[in-house]
Amino acid sequence: MAQRSKAKTIGVLTSGGDCPGLNAAIRGVAKAAISTYGMEVFGFLDGFTGLVENRFIRLADHELSGLLTLGGTILGTSRHKPQRMPGPDGGTRDMTGAAVENYRRLNLDCLVCIGGGGTAKVAMHLKKSGLNVLTLPKTIDNDVAETDVTFGFDSAMSIATEALDRLHTTASSHQRIILVDIMGHNTGWLALGASLSGGADVCLIPEVPYRLDRVIEAVARRREKGRRFSLVAVAEGARPADDKGGLVPDEVLDATGVTSTHLAAVLEGALGMESRVTTLGHVQRGGIPSPTDRLLATQLGVKAASLIAEGSHGIMVAIKGEELVPIPLEQVAGKKRTVPLDHPWIQTARLIGLSLGD
Repeated sequence: MAQRSKAKTIGVLTSGGDCPGLNAAIRGVAKAAISTYGMEVFGFLDGFTGLVENRFIRLADHELSGLLTLGGTILGTSRHKPQRMPGPDGGTRDMTGAAVENYRRLNLDCLVCIGGGGTAKVAMHLKKSGLNVLTLPKTIDNDVAETDVTFGFDSAMSIATEALDRLHTTASSHQRIILVDIMGHNTGWLALGASLSGGADVCLIPEVPYRLDRVIEAVARRREKGRRFSLVAVAEGARPADDKGGLVPDEVLDATGVTSTHLAAVLEGALGMESRVTTLGHVQRGGIPSPTDRLLATQLGVKAASLIAEGSHGIMVAIKGEELVPIPLEQVAGKKRTVPLDHPWIQTARLIGLSLGD
């Protein structure tokens, strides 16, 4: 028998980049909403584009079967925003009104938006436009504010760690320096976590501006100890330091062209060691979710349905310790969770001799 719910009909969509666990989250929201609270659930296709264009499917047991282990998202995703939708002339146009109209037409009581930081900002915009919204934190970058972790992160870290494991044998066999480009946008969670678990020798992250001479020194010290290879993990947003120890501005960076390929050339020239670059790219976002991400996404989805049934909205469901808690969207939208310089992972890296290039 269904439990009493203040909501009768909800929508759900996935927005932004894909990542492992999206389907598990959709399943968690919908199964709890339908089975426990007797709600009707509509899944909008291709993110906010489906909401604007009124493209959706009704989610029922058949659509939810087999989703737990499936990568990607059955609803499709996009990075389009209602307030800046692509127009026929190549520009953008504000289609917020269409999104609101379609929400009203379906008599939705709440819209569940599954995504990262960008999705939180769009959800906040829709809230200001009069819609009841709720978000779930997903991203391999682990950079959503006000939550301890996002689903998708554990799976991506496992993939990056496995890549480091495999590259370790090639680097040691050929006595090479191998630089590994790891995603993460402008935060170093993914690169740092993978470096600690995958045994990288140097890890460059956005939060810690690096110096080329320190990176060279770190690899040289290993060679002096008889270690004839090194693995250097380079986070997507890693930046060199300026003369005062701060980040080199983007405009200067663009002019100097400091990339992993450039770093490899510098290391090879300074140390006389063969250097190679491996870019993991989108392989980090694909494939089946890890058990940890399946569990987290399911918990978040179920909690979302429970909160909606209680009449809660305008929030993100966050994980704090072992608790799932509602956080006002105002505290999430437009904010980013970076790696604190006193974080235990940073301390661990320094104590085991993992160079951060500073």
